[in-house]
Amino acid sequence: MQRMAMRQCTLADRVSFDGFGVHSGLPVSLVIEPAAPDNGFTITREYEDGRYVGPVSIHFSRITRTTLCTTIDIGESTDVETVEHVVSALSGLGVDNAHLTITNTECPILDGSALPFVKAIKKVGVTIQPQIKRFLKVKRAVTVRNDDAFAALEPYNGRVLDLEIDFDSPAIGRQRMIFNWSPKLYDERVAGARTFGFAHHRTALQQAGYALGSSLENSILVENDQVINPHGLRYEDEFVRHKLLDAVGDLALGGLPIYGRFRSYKGGHKLNSLVLQSLFASQANYEVVAADELPLAFEALEDLPTDLRVDAYLRSVG
Repeated sequence: MQRMAMRQCTLADRVSFDGFGVHSGLPVSLVIEPAAPDNGFTITREYEDGRYVGPVSIHFSRITRTTLCTTIDIGESTDVETVEHVVSALSGLGVDNAHLTITNTECPILDGSALPFVKAIKKVGVTIQPQIKRFLKVKRAVTVRNDDAFAALEPYNGRVLDLEIDFDSPAIGRQRMIFNWSPKLYDERVAGARTFGFAHHRTALQQAGYALGSSLENSILVENDQVINPHGLRYEDEFVRHKLLDAVGDLALGGLPIYGRFRSYKGGHKLNSLVLQSLFASQANYEVVAADELPLAFEALEDLPTDLRVDAYLRSVG
């Protein structure tokens, strides 16, 4: 794991998914492929007529909407919605570089969590790349607020997310999760948490063009203050875990993994986006730091295969 903590990595092979968008309800295919060092996460839209738009970086500066999901503009009047789950899976597992190709307007929802993406990545494994991994080190605290809700990035000697949610419904209530990031813990505690919604919001959302592909197969549904999914919850606090999953994906749109502490209360995609904007508003707030300049102690994801074909190169450069 030390090798993975210090060096950049990408997927060892391509993975593909077929599904539909949770909001659009439209069928879509998604392919994730290995990418060169220092590329980060990029995306291309493929059209039925063979036309392509992209590739472009999946970056917070391209965010156009944060209503119920994170939507980015990739150019030529083309938006891609719900990028947060797949990017969360990549970032959560410690992948630095990957290229996405999508055939419609929204990433597939699959089971409503990041778990299908994580399973596919674990199956093909990762390739360690020669370049040193880099981080965005938070140097000065930034906070954004909306009434009593807030999101903050703060200096911290590590990578921690501290999220709290508070809903009127007793099916959810007030939940908090403090997460010391590692690929292993992301896989075990975060990846499987599904998106959720309320039955009394469904009609209004669908009239507005959202949740057209939502079902009990890809979302937790709360109705009359009860979870009505036949098999219930995957975790007792699955709601806050999914909010954390979203935050991992949204914060990855900063372009590099964040070294510091993220705190959020009643947060969501909008505040996650705004706190990144605040961080980058001044160069005094952050610095780009190489992994070998930081104390890193991340617990390994033991069953993630690792392609070490670059070992000879690594030995040659020390």
